[in-house]
Amino acid sequence: MRFTISQRFFFDAAHTLKREIEVEGSRRIHGHTYHAEVWLAGERDPVTGMVIDLGLLRRRLEDVREQLDHHLLDDVPGLHPPTLENLCVFIAEALPDLRASLARVRVWREALGDSCTVEF
Repeated sequence: MRFTISQRFFFDAAHTLKREIEVEGSRRIHGHTYHAEVWLAGERDPVTGMVIDLGLLRRRLEDVREQLDHHLLDDVPGLHPPTLENLCVFIAEALPDLRASLARVRVWREALGDSCTVEF
């Protein structure tokens, strides 16, 4: 059997963005509350009964969160431009030890109804 588990986290961050529409507002520094969810897929370990210990996953995601929370995303190395798409990739690449079981990363802004998902 193959299982899929997920864990969510959120962070508050600011950014600027060059866009074709809403040019003035997007170019100014502005912030959002972002939500992210990471899915891992795999077989259940016969000893632990888990795909991964969720406590370990929580620690890894907290490390990622600390790189983003209350930061200007424009200044985060490896995240330019700071789009939802690039945030998905950034989060995935920040978890190299989980790459073999990484199934999906989703980032969204609840207040705006925007989301992006990348699947592996």
